[in-house]
Amino acid sequence: MFEQEVLSLLQTHQTPFYLFDAGQLQQRVRFLQTLLPGQVELCYALKANPFLAREVSPLVARLELCSPGEYAICDQLDLPPGQFVISGVYKDPAWLQDLVARQGEEMIFTVESLQQFELLHHAAQVTGKKLSLLLRLTSGNQFGLEKDELENLFALHRHSEVLEIRGVQYFSGTQKTSLKRLARELGMLDEFLAHLHQRLGAPVGELEFGPGFPIDYFDRPDPQQEEAFLRQAAALFAQMNYRGKIVLELGRSIAATCGRYVTKVVDRKTNGGQNYAIVDGGIHQLVYYGQSLAMHRPPVTAFPLRQGEPLQKWNICGALCTINDLLVKQLPLPDLRLGDVLVFDRAGAYCMTEGIALFLSRDLPQILLRQQDGQIRTLRQARQIHFLNTPHYDTKEDI
Repeated sequence: MFEQEVLSLLQTHQTPFYLFDAGQLQQRVRFLQTLLPGQVELCYALKANPFLAREVSPLVARLELCSPGEYAICDQLDLPPGQFVISGVYKDPAWLQDLVARQGEEMIFTVESLQQFELLHHAAQVTGKKLSLLLRLTSGNQFGLEKDELENLFALHRHSEVLEIRGVQYFSGTQKTSLKRLARELGMLDEFLAHLHQRLGAPVGELEFGPGFPIDYFDRPDPQQEEAFLRQAAALFAQMNYRGKIVLELGRSIAATCGRYVTKVVDRKTNGGQNYAIVDGGIHQLVYYGQSLAMHRPPVTAFPLRQGEPLQKWNICGALCTINDLLVKQLPLPDLRLGDVLVFDRAGAYCMTEGIALFLSRDLPQILLRQQDGQIRTLRQARQIHFLNTPHYDTKEDI
C-alpha cells in the first residue's frame, strides 16, 4: 500500500520531498502519554519540526519557542499564545518588550541568566503586564542559572506584583540512552526542589524537564526496546517525591517517526569496483542525529520493489559537489536504475532545518502532509534559494 502511495505521489510531485503524517503524529503522542504517569504533560519543542506546529498544538500542553522566527510561525498559524513557552539563551530586548506589551500575560517565559531576568522584570514593570516565569537551572554549560542564583531569585521575588515564578526548567541534552543518568538527574532535581520548598516555605509549582528521550535512527528500530526504555523512565518519574506539575519538553521523540524523505536516483556508476547511485537530494536536506548517515544504516526502502533479484552493495550519494555528501555506504539492494526512488524513514525531526540548505544554492524541497483523512496537503512548495547567495551591487560606491 505504501509503495502505491509513493508511486502515486511521484505522478504529481517532484523529488526530493518530505512527507509528514498527521495520523502517525497523533499516534506517537498518544503512545507517549499512555506510558507516562498521569500528572506528566508534554511540551513540543518547535525547533524539531516547525511544519508540524498546527497538527501538534491540540495534542500537547505547550509549545516551546526559541526565537522570534519560531514565534512568528505560530502567530501566523493563529496558535493559542497560552501554549507558548518563550525560551532561548538570547532574547532580543526590543522584540521581547514588544511581545510582552502585546501578549505577555498569556505566555510563559524562561530565564537563562540574571541579565535576562532583569530584562523580563523591566518589561513587566514598563508594560504593566504580570509575567509567568520558569527559571532554568544550568546543567553545566552556557544555558541557565546556578542553583544559588535561582534560589535567590525565588526568595527575592516570590511576592512580586509583576512576576510569577512558576517553577524550574532543566534540560541536559538529547539522545540520552542511559537510565542511570536519567535517574541521577531526577534525583538531583528532586533534592533541589525539596530544598527550595524548605527554604521558601511553599512547594515549587512545576518542573519543566527535557529528558532527551532517544530515537533509534539506524538499522531497523525495535519498538519493544523503545517501549521498555520509556516504561522504565516513567517509573523513575513516578518514584519522585516531588508532587508538583511535571512537563516534559520533547522534540525529536515526538516528531521523528512521523516523517519520510523521498529522493530519486538520477545517475549511477561503478568506480573502482564500487557501485554508486546519485540521488537528487543529499545531506543538505537529510540530517539524522550526529550527521552520521554514512557510518550507520538508516531505515530506507527502494521503490519499485524488485523481489527475487540478486542484491548488490550500493553507495548512495547526494547531488552536492563534495565527497562528504554520502547518505549510505554499502546498502544491499537489487540493481538500482535511473528513476528509482529511495524513501528514508524517521525523517520527521530536524532533517528539514539542520541541513546545509544554502550550500551550492540548490532549491529547498517540497513539504507534504498526509492529513488525518488521508488527503495530501502541500505545506511548502519547492523554493529557489539562489537569490540568497547572490551579491547585490546597488550603487557605484558598492562596486
